[in-house]
Amino acid sequence: MAHAPGFLKVVNEAKSKIKELTISDVTEKQKRGDRFIFVDVREDDEWKAGRAKGAIHIGKGVIERDVEAKIPDRSAEIVLYCGGGFRSALAGEALVRMGYTNVISMDGGIRGWREAGLPEDRD
Repeated sequence: MAHAPGFLKVVNEAKSKIKELTISDVTEKQKRGDRFIFVDVREDDEWKAGRAKGAIHIGKGVIERDVEAKIPDRSAEIVLYCGGGFRSALAGEALVRMGYTNVISMDGGIRGWREAGLPEDRD
């Protein structure tokens, strides 16, 4: 998908302010039993079509409104993902601005997760 230059500019700015991990890094964290909250920030219809195993859903459009009720601990490790890693970076930057201190965006998103043949949950 070709993205507009303005969108890419804000994504790159967001990525400079947050931590990113690869899909492999995230799966290693899972294998080790590391405690983190895995959050899918995609749209509702994307979530319903399948998501990374163990993820919870807080859509990017409502994350600022809903995150404090779902994740009150601002020091909790939160790994966000979307389709490819752009929306999760933007959502991560918003959480950092809200005072969350351990926010990570999973580069590659669900597309990379699926390409790697990793497990998914479905409705």
